[in-house]
Amino acid sequence: MATYLRIGEVAQAVGVSVDTLRRWEAEGKVTFERRGSQRVLRADELAPLLASLAGASSTSSARNRFAGIVVAVKRDEVMAQVEMACGDFRVVSLMSRDACDELGLEVGKPAVAVVKATTVIVETDGV
Repeated sequence: MATYLRIGEVAQAVGVSVDTLRRWEAEGKVTFERRGSQRVLRADELAPLLASLAGASSTSSARNRFAGIVVAVKRDEVMAQVEMACGDFRVVSLMSRDACDELGLEVGKPAVAVVKATTVIVETDGV
């Protein structure tokens, strides 16, 4: 018997809002089944959905990929600061303004943060 995830559970797993998933359904990016008045997705369809959002078919040595939504963009003449909500995580990227413009990064746009770090910062406050 198949396991189904409610739209809220899918939203949490993907790191977007329920409204975004409804919009994606209208755009044909995802297809939900109806169980009564609930939108549901077969659990085995979640991984392909995440892979399509993360661009898993690309070739890269980076393994840390966080699909999310752009929630803030600050641009100056040379640089841009892009903030994303990726599930329970907030990711901030600093990049050239040209790169930000070329990617078309705007508030509300889905994007994937790809993280490849060589530095680990250790914190003691709030632990």
